[in-house]
Amino acid sequence: MASVKKTRRHRFGSHLSVAGGLHLAIAEARRLTFDTVQVFVKNQRQWAAAPLRKDAIDAWHAALPADGFGPVVAHASYLINLASADDALYEKSRRALADELQRCDLLAIPYLVVHPGAAVGAPIPDAIRRVSAAINRIFDATPASRSRLLLETTAGQGSTLGRTFEELAEMIAGVRNAARVGVCIDTCHVFAAGYDIRDANAYAQMIALVERTVGLESIRCWHLNDSRGALGSRVDRHEHIGKGCIGDAGFANVLSDPRFFGLPMILETPKEQDSRGRDWDAVNLKRLISRAK
Repeated sequence: MASVKKTRRHRFGSHLSVAGGLHLAIAEARRLTFDTVQVFVKNQRQWAAAPLRKDAIDAWHAALPADGFGPVVAHASYLINLASADDALYEKSRRALADELQRCDLLAIPYLVVHPGAAVGAPIPDAIRRVSAAINRIFDATPASRSRLLLETTAGQGSTLGRTFEELAEMIAGVRNAARVGVCIDTCHVFAAGYDIRDANAYAQMIALVERTVGLESIRCWHLNDSRGALGSRVDRHEHIGKGCIGDAGFANVLSDPRFFGLPMILETPKEQDSRGRDWDAVNLKRLISRAK
């Protein structure tokens, strides 16, 4: 099996399938020469899931290599809406996220990425307070958890929260134990939200805003996706690296920034194979490595 490239400044990975067993995602990441991986820790299309079996947990830990692979990232279910004004959905979301955080602890996964949710017609300030309140209740119930919750930037489709770093900062400010919260920046999402990371000056301005709002130390993961939607379109449609509206320059700006060296950089681009029969993950990884030089 291919070994991880220890000389890389970034920890490149991809969101990979856990079909057949969680541990198989690690094996696939190694085959593709990734440095890390992102997974779902339960079926993301269902609210309920059976507890993780001991053999599944043991297989996961046994598959983790001892040569610097990671940090591994998990992504929470897309069903979760911590901003919902519907009490039943809000409670289901809170319980589901608490369960996923506990699963991450069992698997020693340090980061769990979650979309903040959507206001769905309710006032934005109220929706933001609901997100913070849900996180507080989750943290109160899991005081010993070591997994950090990462709020993901969003494209701003519809009434989704997290389009701006100011919104994310408000959510974090409402969390009593804010040290347990971080941020995941998605390149497709911030571009569609209006941050032009293609331009070096505009990228620098965005990072300066990050520093003033959520803080640079809160950025613990990046999702590297090109965008099918135009700048400011608020269209959340991922594309292969260099094949969308962001293009190579945007990724070069991100990957040349030493403040983010060592963080997991996760692909969420379409899978399958290209016209030459190559895994798209391998193609996208090669392109990222070339832009990181």
